[in-house]
Amino acid sequence: MRFYAQTRARRNRQVLVDLIAVALIAAVVRAAFAVREAVLLLAEPGRKVEDAGGTLAEELGNAGDAASDVPLVGDILKKPLQAAADAGSNFADAGVSFQETVSQAADVITTALILVPVLFVLLLWLPPRLLWIRRSSALRRLAEAPGGADLLALRALTGPPGALAEHPAPPGGWADAWRRGDRQAITDLSTITLNRIGLRP
Repeated sequence: MRFYAQTRARRNRQVLVDLIAVALIAAVVRAAFAVREAVLLLAEPGRKVEDAGGTLAEELGNAGDAASDVPLVGDILKKPLQAAADAGSNFADAGVSFQETVSQAADVITTALILVPVLFVLLLWLPPRLLWIRRSSALRRLAEAPGGADLLALRALTGPPGALAEHPAPPGGWADAWRRGDRQAITDLSTITLNRIGLRP
């Protein structure tokens, strides 16, 4: 199985198309991750809320613990401070939740920005490449099979006439030479068929 043509012109085109496809995919992935970083910047307020709420909860908790040491009224003083500390913890939890939401949104956006363009590039690039690999393998097997050169010659005769016009025809024309079993004409015709797809005899 060959992945690239043997003739230079077709092989160069195949390599160029492959490089363009890979470059497009790499550019899409890079752009998607740049967008992801931009979206994740939206989580910064959530981080600030988390830090502020956590600090507030910690400070109020410490104040409540200190107030509980006050004789007689310690428990009374601690309750509102502890309630305020719990509110600060809820504030911090809201900041964490906001960050998680932004992170999930960034993941979804990044996945979509990668999958859609990459699938589009693959649909345009991969089927022709796979089709060429299949055709070239089939023609190579045919060329190596008994009588394969005759079939390839017939394929050249029934293919686009432009390929035949580029080569000097034998006396009586290509079709007559093929019917007569002219080995040189058959070899030339089979070579034309192989060259058309980018293979050498």
